[in-house]
Amino acid sequence: MIETGRFNELEVVKILSFGAYLSEAGGTEEILLPLKYIPEGTEIGSLLDVFIYNDNENRPVATTLKPFAQVGEFALLTVKETSELGAFLDWGIAKDLFVPFREQRMQMQEGKKYIVYIYIDESTGRITASSKYAKFIDNKSATFSVGQEVELIVSEHTDLGYKAIINNQYLGLIYNNEVFEKIYVGDIKRGYIKLLRDDGKIDLSLQKQGYAHVEDSKLLILHYLKLNNGIIALGDKSSPEEIYKKLKISKKAFKKTIGGLYKEAVIEISDHEIKLK
Repeated sequence: MIETGRFNELEVVKILSFGAYLSEAGGTEEILLPLKYIPEGTEIGSLLDVFIYNDNENRPVATTLKPFAQVGEFALLTVKETSELGAFLDWGIAKDLFVPFREQRMQMQEGKKYIVYIYIDESTGRITASSKYAKFIDNKSATFSVGQEVELIVSEHTDLGYKAIINNQYLGLIYNNEVFEKIYVGDIKRGYIKLLRDDGKIDLSLQKQGYAHVEDSKLLILHYLKLNNGIIALGDKSSPEEIYKKLKISKKAFKKTIGGLYKEAVIEISDHEIKLK
């Protein structure tokens, strides 16, 4: 079945002066790929990976352009223009993506960027976006394990920290006191599951947790020492910001790691310096 709002591999069944018609193998529905999108060397029987969307008359049409996101995905998109009906977003293809007023968390403004979820509106059959993205997320079906690596889209900054969409499906939180770098809404980050709460909420971290993180940090610090004549200008009294700027790890991880290296008699530690023995 051809999926609107997603990429489909379709076969070229006709080539005319204005474009090519594509169909599923053995299917009867034919979809136009306009002439300007036909790849060089295309012939009848060629298989093309195309994105399917609706034109202004709600007819399915194909393109080889790649949108910034597909139906069922979240993305940070820019408002191209607004009207009395809603907002229109640039999503990387010829037709803009519509956000009706009822699907705007706050009134969208031209030129600004918003995290949205892309879906098919059941009443119109059209591809639509919503900045009320949280209503499309249900953490009850999440089956993560603590420490699992995940992909994050930073979606919002709150008093507690940064909300982030996990694997394009769930929602979690990175607490402010565990963020040691500048991050922005729309950033795509590698993260880790820190805690799965009984109420379905998920705590996240941008650093690995537990022993695995310590082992990684140990290799990182030893490597840094060897590259810098056995000395790092960081120690017990160094600030979290200084540590993160040099090593990209938290102060907690730093202290735990250098404590282990000290016990192994590998390094010497002072307030603002560590040295290889």
